[in-house]
Amino acid sequence: MTTHDFLQVGLYLVVLLLLVKPVGSYMALVFADTPNRVTRFGGGVERAIYRLCGIRADEAMGWKRYALAMLLFNVLGVLVVYLLQRVQPWLPLNPQHFAAVSPDSAMNTAISFASNTNWQGYAGESTMSYLTQMLGLAVQNFLSAATGIAVLVAVVRGFSRRSSLSIGNFWVDLTRSTLYVLLPLSLLMTLLLVSQGVVQNFKPYVDVPVVQTTSYTETVKDAAGNAVKDAAGHEVTRETPVTTQTLPMGPAASQIAIKMLGTNGGGFFNANSAHPYENPTPFSNFIEMLAILLIPGGLCYMFGMQVGDRRQGWAILATMLVIFIPLTIALVAAEQAGNPALHGLAVDQHASALQAGGNMEGKETRFGIAASGLFAAITTAASCGAVNAMHDSLTPLGGLVPMWLMQLGEVIFGGVGSGLYGMLAFAVVAVFIAGLMVGRTPEYLGKKIEAYEMKMASLAVLLPCALVVIGTAIAVMTPAGVAGVANPGAHGFSEILYAVSSASNNNGSAFGGLSANTPFWNVLLGICMFLARFPLTIAMLAMAGSLAAKRHVPESAGTLPTHTPLFITLLACVVVVVGALTFLPALALGPIAESLMSGH
Repeated sequence: MTTHDFLQVGLYLVVLLLLVKPVGSYMALVFADTPNRVTRFGGGVERAIYRLCGIRADEAMGWKRYALAMLLFNVLGVLVVYLLQRVQPWLPLNPQHFAAVSPDSAMNTAISFASNTNWQGYAGESTMSYLTQMLGLAVQNFLSAATGIAVLVAVVRGFSRRSSLSIGNFWVDLTRSTLYVLLPLSLLMTLLLVSQGVVQNFKPYVDVPVVQTTSYTETVKDAAGNAVKDAAGHEVTRETPVTTQTLPMGPAASQIAIKMLGTNGGGFFNANSAHPYENPTPFSNFIEMLAILLIPGGLCYMFGMQVGDRRQGWAILATMLVIFIPLTIALVAAEQAGNPALHGLAVDQHASALQAGGNMEGKETRFGIAASGLFAAITTAASCGAVNAMHDSLTPLGGLVPMWLMQLGEVIFGGVGSGLYGMLAFAVVAVFIAGLMVGRTPEYLGKKIEAYEMKMASLAVLLPCALVVIGTAIAVMTPAGVAGVANPGAHGFSEILYAVSSASNNNGSAFGGLSANTPFWNVLLGICMFLARFPLTIAMLAMAGSLAAKRHVPESAGTLPTHTPLFITLLACVVVVVGALTFLPALALGPIAESLMSGH
């Protein structure tokens, strides 16, 4: 890595850490049990929403009612988004007259956006109408993110409350997440993106003349669509000139803002944040990267405030950074080292004086290697899935890093809310292991961790792992699964493993090279996305309900401090060991084997 690379990564981390405390303090006020200056400011709008929806804001919910409300609300969201896609030809705001989305693709997309995965097997600019993008996909970007934050707040209450049967009110938490956190930040983000040139309009697509006319060869077909052949039986072809280019339009900036802030990741255009209309400048790239980790980072500080010990929040954040920073450096270094298959071929891999060599394949020149590598690490550490470069073109070891970041359970920052409650599940496992070492009942934040909590935490930790390995096995053993692979050998296996890892950890990014918009892949990945989100969430709410009902246990000489470097190291090791033991054999068949074959 060059000095320029370290400066880019360092600047990003400094700005992020400077924003963690103010954002976390603000969110702690939003979800406080007592009125304060933040909730009083928006109290009128909040109360109007409750009256309109028939919500009793003072109604306490046990974990079962909270989970039922969360599940029913999100299943309803799946049905609405599915229906919008199926009837979009007859709805307004469809200037391109797009047809209805196929049933399997519509099902996959509906689950994808409701589960905060935002996996896209389609090209947005050629599939979805403006109304579907706004009313279906953008709305779910808000609601799925708000659901993740609401569940986290309920889990945190499980640790902070004593002898309580309630973990809050889902409708209140959902409303406050949207009204006070996601909407204001999205508005600010949208204005910043528009200032950089991101499109935001309702115009039909525009055809413009190209600077230089080109042509392509196409086969002549008859009225029935069959290829016309000459007397010798050869297909007749003709040269077709290309004189115009179609520029896609639409309300992109508003959807991109929430896709980043809500760690959703679904692009308005197929090329996602590599598209110049979604991410036109280095500054827009920086603020998009910042938006991805802004709320997950702030939630760590909010967690410390709500449990009454800010050190606990900093310890969780430090654990995330201990894993994130080395892996980010490894990814950027692998890309700067260049493609090992080209080293012995006298091929100049120097893209420019600024890049100082390296693998520029699949990357935008306006971002370069460091910003592309950093973006790839950020988007897969969080469950965002937005991309500003083609991950399929990463070097084998460079591609291993984002794949493994997802396979760690999307807890290194992770999705808004879901990343932190996933890390808290690992924390429960870590203190349990520590308790076994010294022969005493483990405690975390003043609550005894017993068999029930360990079962729920283990389910939350192991369910995504099981979905990845089982889903990958089904795909590689099924003709319909391997039919979509464009690359043979280790790289093709990596594409399958990456896709299932992405869906089973609610990330949504793709390696590329895999034709996944088929009935087989849409159904398989849809099942993985649903099971990775909602059963895991219910397990965490069940653990929260159990913890909230327990009394607080005072610290004693045998209590393991959970804010020290020792615990940070233990927690990081538990996360890494679970990921390594589960996925090392699969990674050895994919990116590691490919790296060895390419000359490393």
